[in-house]
Amino acid sequence: MKKLIAEFIGTLWLVLGGCGSAVLAAGYPELGIGFVGVAIAFGLTVVTMAYAVGHVSGCHLNPAVSIGLYVGGRFNKKELLPYIIAQVLGGIAGAGILFLIVSGKPGFEIGGFAANGYGAHSPDGYSLGAALITEIVMTFMFLMVILGATHSKAPKGFAGLAIGLALTLIHLISIPVTNTSVNPARSTSQAIFAGDWAIDQLWLFWIAPIVGAVLAALVYKFISPEKND
Repeated sequence: MKKLIAEFIGTLWLVLGGCGSAVLAAGYPELGIGFVGVAIAFGLTVVTMAYAVGHVSGCHLNPAVSIGLYVGGRFNKKELLPYIIAQVLGGIAGAGILFLIVSGKPGFEIGGFAANGYGAHSPDGYSLGAALITEIVMTFMFLMVILGATHSKAPKGFAGLAIGLALTLIHLISIPVTNTSVNPARSTSQAIFAGDWAIDQLWLFWIAPIVGAVLAALVYKFISPEKND
C-alpha cells in the first residue's frame, strides 16, 4: 500500500507540474514559458519525485514504465496491475486539481486541456502515422535510459537526474507532434477532462508507449552484459 500511495502521489505531481505548466504558464501573455519551459517542467517532476519516492516505489509514475520494467525482469508481476491503477488514479487526481484551479478564472474554456492528439489535434498538424512512430520511439528511448540508469552497474545516485533529463529531451522533440505522452496515465488524465476527440484518440497513447517500452525491455535485456542485481 505504501508503494501504491507513493505512485499515486508521484503521478499526481507529474500531471499537476507538467500539464499544469502547459495549461497555466506556457501561453501567459508576458512571461509565458513556452514549450521549452513545459519540457523542463515535466523533467523536474520526475527528478523531484525520483528522490522523494524512488526509494519507496521505484518512482515509475507511468504504466508503460511499469510494463517495461516487468518485461525487462525488474518488476514483480503481482504488483503490475495495482501500480497501473494507482498511476492512472494519481494522474486523474492531478488533472482534477488542475481543473479546479483553471476553472476559477472568469471566461475559462476547457479546450485541449494539455491533451495528446494527432492530425487536427496535433500541435503542429502531424499525422496519425507520425504520432505513432514518435510515441513508440520516444518511449523506447525513455525506457532504455531508465533501464540503464537504474542498473546495478550504473553510477549510484544519478538515475533520477538522467531519467528527468531524458524526459525533458523527449518533450523538446515531440511536443510539436503529439504534445508528448510517453505515459498512458498522463494522457488519460487529460483526455477525461478534454473529452470528445481526446477520448477518441486516447488508444494511441496507450498502445504506442507500451509497444515502445516492451521493445526497449527486450533490447536492453539483449545488450546488457550482466544481470541486474
